[in-house]
Amino acid sequence: MGGSPPPPPPTIVYSPPPPPPAPPTAVPSQSLQTQTALNEVSGAQQRLNMELGAQLDRTNAEFFAGQDIRRTQAAGTEQRLATAAAGEQDRASTIAKSTETRKEIAATGSEYRAGLQTAGTEQRATDLQQEMFRRYKEQRDYEQAQQQYRA
Repeated sequence: MGGSPPPPPPTIVYSPPPPPPAPPTAVPSQSLQTQTALNEVSGAQQRLNMELGAQLDRTNAEFFAGQDIRRTQAAGTEQRLATAAAGEQDRASTIAKSTETRKEIAATGSEYRAGLQTAGTEQRATDLQQEMFRRYKEQRDYEQAQQQYRA
C-alpha cells in the first residue's frame, strides 16, 4: 500500500447571506372596497329576500287560514247533513216501531177481549148448567119426597 498521499479535503465555499428583506410597500388595492360593496349588496339582498319571504308567509297564512275556515265549514255542513239524515232515519224507525207496537197492542187487546168474551160465555153456560142441574136435583128430591109421603 503505499503510496500516494490522501487527497486534500474539499474546500467549502460559502455564498454570502441574502440581503435583509425590504419593508413592505403599500400597494393600493380594491379588494377591501370591493368586499365592502359586495357585503352591502349581499345584506340588501338578504333584507329584500326576508321582506319578500315575510310577505309570502303572510299571504300564505291568510290563504290557508281562509282555506281552513272553508274546510271547517264544509266539515260542519257535512256533519249537520249526516246528523239530519240520521235523525230522519231515527224518526222513521221510531214511527215504524210505534205503528207496529200499536198494532200489536190492538191485536193483543182484541184477542184478550175475545178470550174474555169466550170465557164469559163459557162461564155463563157453565153457571146455567149448574143451575139447571141444581133445579133438576131439587125437583127430583121433591118428587121422591112426595112419593114417599104418599106411600
